Amino acid sequence: MPPNTTASTGQQPGKSGRRKGRKARLFVLVLVLALIGGVAYGSYWSISTVRASFPQTKGTLTLKGLSGPVEVKRDNYGIPQIYASSDADLFMAQGYVQAQDRFYEMDVRRHMASGRLSEMFGKSQVDNDEFLRTLGWDRVAKQEYDTKLSATTKKYLQAYAEGVNSYLQGKDGEDISLEYAALGFTNDYKPQAWTPVDSISWLKAMAWDLRGNMQDEIDRALLTSRLGPKQIADLYPQYPYSRNKAIVQEGQYSELAGAFQQGGTSGSSGTNGTSGTNGTGGTSTGTASGASGTGGTASGTSGTSGTASGASGTAGLDSQLGGLTRVLDNLPPAVGVNGDGIGSNSWVVGGQHTITGKPLLANDPHLSPSLPSVWYQMGLHCRSVSSTCQYDVSGYTFAGMPGVIIGHNQDIAWGMTNSGVDVTDLYLEKITGNGYLYDGKVKPFETREETIKVAGGEPKKIVVRETNNGPLLSDRDEELVKVGKKAAVDTAAPDRGDGYGVALRWTALQPGTTMDAVFAMDKAKNWTDFRKAASQFEVPSQNLIYADNENHIGYTLPGKIPLREESDNGSIPAPGWDPKYRWTGYIPQGALPYEYDPERGYIVTANQAVIDPDKYPYTLTADWGYGARSQRITDLIQSKIKDGGKISTDDMRQMQLDNSSEIARLLVPTLLKIDPENKDVREAQKLLEGWDYTQDADSAAAAYFNAVWRNVLKLAFGNKLPKELRPKGQCLWVEPVNTTGPADEAEKVRECGQRDPDKAQPDGGDRWFEVVRKLMDQPDSEWWSTPKVGTRPAAHNRDQLFKRAMIDARWELTAKLGKDIDSWSWGRLHRLFLKNQTLGTAGPGFIQYALNRGPWELGGGEATVNATGWNAAGGYGVVWVPSMRMVVNLGDLDKSKWINLTGASGHAYSAHYVDQTDKWADGELLPWAFSDQAVEQSTSDKLVLKP
Repeated sequence: MPPNTTASTGQQPGKSGRRKGRKARLFVLVLVLALIGGVAYGSYWSISTVRASFPQTKGTLTLKGLSGPVEVKRDNYGIPQIYASSDADLFMAQGYVQAQDRFYEMDVRRHMASGRLSEMFGKSQVDNDEFLRTLGWDRVAKQEYDTKLSATTKKYLQAYAEGVNSYLQGKDGEDISLEYAALGFTNDYKPQAWTPVDSISWLKAMAWDLRGNMQDEIDRALLTSRLGPKQIADLYPQYPYSRNKAIVQEGQYSELAGAFQQGGTSGSSGTNGTSGTNGTGGTSTGTASGASGTGGTASGTSGTSGTASGASGTAGLDSQLGGLTRVLDNLPPAVGVNGDGIGSNSWVVGGQHTITGKPLLANDPHLSPSLPSVWYQMGLHCRSVSSTCQYDVSGYTFAGMPGVIIGHNQDIAWGMTNSGVDVTDLYLEKITGNGYLYDGKVKPFETREETIKVAGGEPKKIVVRETNNGPLLSDRDEELVKVGKKAAVDTAAPDRGDGYGVALRWTALQPGTTMDAVFAMDKAKNWTDFRKAASQFEVPSQNLIYADNENHIGYTLPGKIPLREESDNGSIPAPGWDPKYRWTGYIPQGALPYEYDPERGYIVTANQAVIDPDKYPYTLTADWGYGARSQRITDLIQSKIKDGGKISTDDMRQMQLDNSSEIARLLVPTLLKIDPENKDVREAQKLLEGWDYTQDADSAAAAYFNAVWRNVLKLAFGNKLPKELRPKGQCLWVEPVNTTGPADEAEKVRECGQRDPDKAQPDGGDRWFEVVRKLMDQPDSEWWSTPKVGTRPAAHNRDQLFKRAMIDARWELTAKLGKDIDSWSWGRLHRLFLKNQTLGTAGPGFIQYALNRGPWELGGGEATVNATGWNAAGGYGVVWVPSMRMVVNLGDLDKSKWINLTGASGHAYSAHYVDQTDKWADGELLPWAFSDQAVEQSTSDKLVLKP
């Protein structure tokens, strides 16, 4: 089950060229012949087994509970458009249709969200379930349903659940999907009825993957075991506000004295830094003092370093927080991965700059690839919009949740990117007997007992303990039990005893109203409606962009964002026993930044800083993305509109495909000045001459540059990081103390990396762009030193290290791609495999062959607009992607375009399993019909659901 489990995929090598999808597999016949011809389980399988779960898409079906007939119209890609005469009928039909195509995916999601994976997959998932039960997402979801959500929202959730259950009625597992038939080999799992809480709990899983800077908080603490405060500050540079513009430039916020109003600049400076780490890297703006992770102070100056008393505050957490990282690595992803570089693009261009005279809005969220895609395209249409049937909306949904998450209705369009605001904090807890220390007194834990059912095994009981800061994550990992055992703390900290615990405070562990927000956005008619709806979107906090057919554009930041004391910016674990580190409240919704009809005529969000801290009095996070993608999109827009130029729908599509590498633009001029003695290295170096820095799949120059970049990062930084951040399998002889300088071999110890390669550091994202950019002007920095290894020369300055990286890259690519550089291409290194997230990663080989697809050779890269991300510490394979792409044309909604990563269906041998992937890989978009006439013209299958 775990997505990080390495297993044979049974996939065949792809053909050369950009698209590597396999259109012509002998789907059902090959599978069945293979199984029956030689597999022990072959007797379970037949063509009828494979086809049994395919949905009925034509004719008529009876659905008990409907108040009137519902039409389901599907186009040539199996994308459904639903037409009903009441809201309840509309969402009931949505539940039925999504279950037809994706119920197995829905079932896995709810088991993950509720910590019940072991019920489906056995004892291998017990550890994951223990962690997920500790978080308690389903408990919070039930509280939301019982106490927070409106009666109307509950009605819709109930109707959706009724639709799902109508589909399930009378069906066995093998009637629902191929995966259930495969699960039958090992256990007798039977799908259970769907509930409204199952839909809400998925919002918690989504929020978990988009939770912000928790991993940065862990990493900064881990770095203290090997690096000093100044070195850590080097690795977390300040956001470059002057070069990469924040989202809100002309916007405003209200409910504050001295507010930053339209066109104005008044407002106080930030109270905490936007970068750097209190007690490790110091603070960057605002106050001169910061809190250490364990109660010490870090007086330091802005953006440089703190004092030693604060810097060492979390030094003893290396193995303990490393244990937490390993738990996090093992959790199946919900909608993506959480780490540097991941994000999304969205932007909107006002009518004054478009050929239609109305806004154009683009969005492409970047998430880890999954099969099927996390998104499900769908239209929800009331035959006549009225008080009894209020919706006429189309876009991207989550299978398992009613409503549309991203898309447009008849009046407005909207998109989302992850804001990255800091909504999580880790707290060190002094555990004493059956309680914990707080404000000088011992408080009792809140406890609950959880029973984990295990397919094929005995149930396991666990006790979950919570402090006033949240659940004790340290109870779920044997190393975390000893948290803080070796931590250096000041005299104010309590005695560590057997070690500190680690608790998590997170906004999503409190009941919220995000489900209300989804329905409200779906029927919003204007900016006022949209802002009101967005204010209910509490978690995860997202950048929301907006456009309407009245020619307005806008941006708003919703979310439940905590307020902290001035001494705590949430960048490293805080002392839970000290009341001054408690959250003091939440930023008022009216005080969150927004922007409406800016004079420049466009708004770009791509995970960059929301607003310059000099123009805003609250701290949103210390860990923004660094703006490489957002500034490139801005530059592309400006180049189009200069001298009165106009932007088309296809221009927006082309911008989404931009492959330009900012880090290549910075480094290549220096790389070309280096004189490598080896002729083979010089031959590779010549690939960079005249290169335009675009990372097309067939580019040999992109292949070589990215290999050089990977080796620069490894030599300058990766080999100097603690083992908890380095990739598994990478073993080095390192010094046992805090230094990056060379030493005699006799003084070194052998340490092997502990992190999943796709999540290790340095990952090569735009934070590392900024790290290297700042060091380029320091050619003798200690970071540029690396020892001799075998025949590879040592380096003592920047150019020597670059030369070494060029040598290492040449021989790495020779091993991977061959000695003949004419055969090199970026796509041969940069490949996408689509894997079923359960049996496709850990099932038997023949099941993996049946469920998985690929590879596709892709262009694009890390921190480019076409963000086919890869982790430089782990390799070149694609680890996150634009999970969908859309361009909405507010001048004529039927001329909007969209594409999904995979297809509408979750059935492995359906024609719609991956029928959009080749076009997605080629950067194409599909027509997006919306009006009744356009939908009717595009319809290939029609199903009528009758009461």
